[in-house]
Amino acid sequence: MDIYLYCSPTKNCNMCQITLEQRYEIAALLDAGNTPENIGIHLGYNKSSIYRELRRNSDMRSGRCTAQLAQRKCNQRHLLKPKRVRLTTAVRETVERLIRDDFSPEQVAGYCRKEQIDCVSHETIYKLIWNDKRCNGDLFRHLRRRGRRNRKRGAVNDARGLLTDRVGIEKRPREVELKKDFGDLEVDTIVGRDHQCAIVTINDRASGMLKMKATATREALEVGQAIKDLLEDWIPYIRTITADNGKEFAAHAEIAESCQIDFYFANPYCSWERGANENLNGLVRQYFPKKTDFSNLSDQKVQWV
Repeated sequence: MDIYLYCSPTKNCNMCQITLEQRYEIAALLDAGNTPENIGIHLGYNKSSIYRELRRNSDMRSGRCTAQLAQRKCNQRHLLKPKRVRLTTAVRETVERLIRDDFSPEQVAGYCRKEQIDCVSHETIYKLIWNDKRCNGDLFRHLRRRGRRNRKRGAVNDARGLLTDRVGIEKRPREVELKKDFGDLEVDTIVGRDHQCAIVTINDRASGMLKMKATATREALEVGQAIKDLLEDWIPYIRTITADNGKEFAAHAEIAESCQIDFYFANPYCSWERGANENLNGLVRQYFPKKTDFSNLSDQKVQWV
């Protein structure tokens, strides 16, 4: 005899997948003599969903439905079900073409997103490049660092002379990390052939705005004067500047006083503490590769870049 059951309005919709607990209910209700129609009413499913569940997951020999067997069959189907593949042949061809055009993985993902082209995340693009390298491919050679790794972060005891009156990045205001307001800068130098000439690069952490200037040497006084010249029209708006521990920034105190800015230094070999500037220098290096002679570099070329 059928047992008439009340269907709660909070029961599952037909789009929900049947759970293990519900399979136990289905088995118990079948043993009690309920029809698939009444079981569907009780669980909040259409009767076709219950019939489909019985057809797919019952024992093929006895026709009996048990919860554990039904769950095992369901799990097996999920393992064999085709998954959506984001890295299709077309996407891979697009990624490889842009990488060979010297786009970074981040630029590839950003460009495709802007142009509404199917693509994958930059992390997946890096995985594609490393897999290609393991198969003796050359995609990694188009990365700006050619796959070179940063120095291990634990190398805090490496000796590289400390600058006089150096103020560490740990004393920099915490709000600088938020990158919300214009005026918190990072500075570095790009070195030319034979470590003679250089290009001073200064970027704002929030906006990414860049200032550059070539210098004839890497001497602290010349680099310091270049920084002061570059920041002259920014003085009312700037607050902090962060550099690495290069000797070219030995005139930091004079720069801080002249530009009315607080000067901080990242920890040795911790380039990620000035990551925006390091990435920016990688972009500039596309136009001035390593071993480029800066001795005849014009201001017009620097400004064009």
